[in-house]
Amino acid sequence: MHSPTKFQWDDLRYLLAVAREGSTLAAGRALGVDQSTVQRRLAELERRIGQSLVQRQPTGYRLTEFGQDMLPFAETVESAVLAFERQIQTLGGEIRGVIRMTCPEPIVNRIAQTGLLDRFHARHPALSVQFVMSDKYMDLRQGDADVALRSGDTDDGELVGRKIGDSVWAIYASKAYIAQHGQPACVQDLASHALVGFDATMAKHRLSLWLREVVPNAELASRSSSVLGLIYSVKAGLGVGALPMPLGDAEPDLVRVLGPVTELTRIWRMLTTPELRRTPRVSAFFDFIVEEIDTLQPILTG
Repeated sequence: MHSPTKFQWDDLRYLLAVAREGSTLAAGRALGVDQSTVQRRLAELERRIGQSLVQRQPTGYRLTEFGQDMLPFAETVESAVLAFERQIQTLGGEIRGVIRMTCPEPIVNRIAQTGLLDRFHARHPALSVQFVMSDKYMDLRQGDADVALRSGDTDDGELVGRKIGDSVWAIYASKAYIAQHGQPACVQDLASHALVGFDATMAKHRLSLWLREVVPNAELASRSSSVLGLIYSVKAGLGVGALPMPLGDAEPDLVRVLGPVTELTRIWRMLTTPELRRTPRVSAFFDFIVEEIDTLQPILTG
């Protein structure tokens, strides 16, 4: 084995991202880099360590036995680095640095189009916002992100935040699908239609739970790990699917056939940890978001 002093600590970010996301493509999205960068940095880390950390399988990437053994140590390094960065910000008292915000991928483009980020940067030139895009809940207490724009049920009792609006879902189908198969007139009719839903990685999402309740024997025509994947599948005419109304209503080729679905309605919140909420950079971002709630609400609630 090579000397552990020769590898780059920053390469551990790529190992952690692949371990959490299950693929180099998803890891690249989470880190804001392309897939080839993730693969290259992982290969370099393995070369310097002299051991394989990940192995590719038909369903994605999995850690090797050695990778699993090293994972908790990589997480410890990550936590220590993040704690060091936060302490610098706290003690320095200067509002500067990076705010890592996690939110679903389709929301990012909608936020960017409002000019909200430009107004924030104009007020705080030394602060920048970095998106950590994921439909899964990132663990803020473990340093996966600084703030979360999150909808749905949450058991993060240690987080603090502010309600932004309501997350409302409805059932959609493409015009082409309706022309060929018709459309459901009620929820019970879903059993006779091809359906689009989440895969096993999103089994606890409220949409997955609701579908299992109302259509318990459904065979999904398409499965995805993200809301963006649901949108693409419904637009492609693969089946009928539930979508957030701001996103579904914005697609000219889709028709809202049922809903809103009350059982899928949840609250959009901006969340962070109590410790981060007291830091100058996160406090500045939160204060700005509160002022911009009227801008954010149409993006999230339609």
